[in-house]
Amino acid sequence: MIRVTHAGPVSEIINFILTNGYGAKTVGNSDDLTPTADILTRKRLLTVTSGIFLCAGVTAGWLGLGNDISVYFFAAAMVTGGFYVYKSALQSLRHLDLDMNVLMTMSSLGAVFIGQWSEAATVVFLFSIGSMLQAYTIDKTRNSIKKMIELSPQEARLVTPEGIEEVIPVDRVKPGDVVLVKPGEYIPVDGTVAEGLSWVNQAPITGESNPVEKEKGDSVFAGSVNNDGSLQIIVRHNNSDSTLAKMIRLVEEAQVKKAPSEQFVDTFARYYTPAVIICALMVIIIPVAVLNRPFAEWFYKALVLLVIACPCALVISTPVSIVSAVGNAARHGILIKGGAYLEALGKVKSIAFDKTGTLTTGQLAVTGIRPADGFTEEQLLQAAGAVERYSEHPVAKPVMAELARRDIAIPNSDTFFAYPGKGARCLFKGEYIYAGNKRLIEELGIPAHGIPKVEDGFEIGCESLVYISSAARLIGIITVSDNPRGEAPGMLLELKRLGIQDVIMLSGDHKDTVADIAGKLGIRQFRAGLLPEDKVKEVEKLARAGVTVMVGDGVNDAPALAAATVGIAMGAAGSDTALETADVALMNDELGKIPDLIKIGTKTLSIIRQNVALAVVLKLVFLVLTMVGMANLWMAVFADTGASVLVTLNGMRLAGFKYKKTVVSGE
Repeated sequence: MIRVTHAGPVSEIINFILTNGYGAKTVGNSDDLTPTADILTRKRLLTVTSGIFLCAGVTAGWLGLGNDISVYFFAAAMVTGGFYVYKSALQSLRHLDLDMNVLMTMSSLGAVFIGQWSEAATVVFLFSIGSMLQAYTIDKTRNSIKKMIELSPQEARLVTPEGIEEVIPVDRVKPGDVVLVKPGEYIPVDGTVAEGLSWVNQAPITGESNPVEKEKGDSVFAGSVNNDGSLQIIVRHNNSDSTLAKMIRLVEEAQVKKAPSEQFVDTFARYYTPAVIICALMVIIIPVAVLNRPFAEWFYKALVLLVIACPCALVISTPVSIVSAVGNAARHGILIKGGAYLEALGKVKSIAFDKTGTLTTGQLAVTGIRPADGFTEEQLLQAAGAVERYSEHPVAKPVMAELARRDIAIPNSDTFFAYPGKGARCLFKGEYIYAGNKRLIEELGIPAHGIPKVEDGFEIGCESLVYISSAARLIGIITVSDNPRGEAPGMLLELKRLGIQDVIMLSGDHKDTVADIAGKLGIRQFRAGLLPEDKVKEVEKLARAGVTVMVGDGVNDAPALAAATVGIAMGAAGSDTALETADVALMNDELGKIPDLIKIGTKTLSIIRQNVALAVVLKLVFLVLTMVGMANLWMAVFADTGASVLVTLNGMRLAGFKYKKTVVSGE
C-alpha cells in the first residue's frame, strides 16, 4: 500500500497509473480489500490449473503419447502458471526495471528455446506456488483488517434532545450526540457512557478475553459488543476518528513501512538483478566467442545461472515474516507500527518503565491527612479539592474520592494553572491555592513549617506527598499511596529469563517512594524526582548503549516514548496521544504482553535471518555447482522456487504465534 497526496482530482492519478501499464480504480472504504482477495482466488485457480497441465504433460510422456502432446500440456502449464509473472515482467521492461519477474521470464522462455519444455513448465509452476503463498499470507492479514472494519456498524440509533430514537448512518453522528446501544448490539462509536450499566466485550480493540463492566462515566469503543444492558453513550469522535478506525489505518501503514532487513534486500536486488544478467551474458559470450565452445551448451548453462541466481526467495524472505507478525499482533490488541520496530524488539538490551500506572496499579488512595498548625483536616481537604477538581494528575482522583467519602462539598474555584511535573494552582476564596510536590513549594518560596517531622512520618513507605499551601504559608500535607501491579513481578522475571540486561524505573515521585516500589519489584535501577525532560535524557542515555524500549502511559510519557528506540504505550485504547506517539501500542494494560512482544520480535528476527541465510546459501551452493558443470536446470528449479516456498512457509509460522494470558502474582 502506498499513500499519495495530490491536490488535483483522483482521475489524474488513475490516468497516470493506467498510462504506465497498471490497473487502478476508486473503491469505497468497506471494499478496499476486495481486489486483493479476487487476485488471490485467480492465482489459486491458475496455479492449480498449471499443476494439472504439468502432470498431464509428464504423464503423456510416460505413456508415449508423443512429444507434441506433452509440449502442448507444458505450454498450457506455462501460460496459466506464469500469467502474472509474464504480465509483471512486461510492465517492468517498459520501465527498464530488471526485477525477478524478468529473470523468471527469461529463464523459462530460454529453456523453451533449447527444447527443455518440462523444465520450463516446472520452473513456472513452482514459482507460481511461491507467489500464491506470499499473496495468501498478505491477504490473510488484510482479511483480519477487513473483519475489524466489519465490526463497526454502519448505522447508529441516535437519541434526540426530545428523547426520540432515530436510526441514521454512523457517518452522520457528531461528537456530543447521544446514541442508544441495546443488548447484543455492536457499539457504533467511541464515547462515554451517560446512562446504563452493562458488560462489554471489547476484545477486538484491547485484546481482553473477558467482558468489562461499563457504567456512567466509563469509556467505550466502536467495534465492541454490548452484552446484557442498554447503554446511552455520548459520542466522543467522528466515525473516521474512532479508535477502531485509527487501528485499521495504523496496521495498514505498518505493512508498508520497510524494516532494515527489507530495505537492505530491496537495495541489494536492485543492483543484483542486472549484475546476474550481465554474468549470464558473459557465460555465453566468453566461452563461445573467445574459446570457441559450443553455443548450445553454454547457452544452457547461462539459463541455469539465471534461474539459480534469481533472488525470489531473498526478496520475499522479510516481508512475509513482517506481515505475518504484525497481523497476528493486531488480532491480539497490539499495534506494531512497522517492521523496523518489530526487528528492534528482537535486539532489546534495556527497558525503561514509567512507575505510576505502568508498574503500579495507578489506583491511588489517601493514606494520611496532616494539617499545619491552625488548620483542620476538613479545611485542608477543601483547599486540596479546590485545585484537584480540575487536575488530570493521578493524585487528583483519590483526593476527590476522599472528599466524597467524608461528604465534604466540592469548593468553588477557578483560574486553574498547571506546573508540569510539579503541581497546579487555582483561585479559591480570593487567594491562590497550590497543590504539588516539595519542589513546587520550594520554588515558590513558601515556608514549609508547622508540621513536625513531616518527612520522618510520611516518606518512609510507598507514599507520595501532596503539599497544599496558599501563597503565604503551608496549609498541610496529604499522602497517597500506590501499589505494584499483581502481574508485574512475573513479567519482570520473564524479561530476565529472556536476557534483558537492564531494567530501570523512571518516576517523578520522591526518591523514598520510588525506592519502596523498586524494592518490592526487585528492580535495582531507578531514577526519582524526574520531570518529563529528565525522563527523555535518561532514555537517550540508555539508547546510546544499544536498543532501548520505553514503556509508559503514552500521555505524560510521550516525550520519553518518542526518544526510545521503541516506545510502548500501555492502555492506548481511546488515547490519541498514545496511538500517535508510541511505536507499539498495547490497547489494554496487560503487562504480561511485554515479554511476548520481545519474544515475537526475537522470533521474527530469527526467522528473517533463517530465510536470508537459506536463500543466499542455496544460491551460492548451486552457483558453484553450475560453474563446475554439476548442476542442471532441474536442480536450479528446486534451488530457486523451492527456496521461495520454504521461506514463505517459514515466515507464515509467525501468524500462529501465541500470546500468553496475563498471570497475576498469587493466582
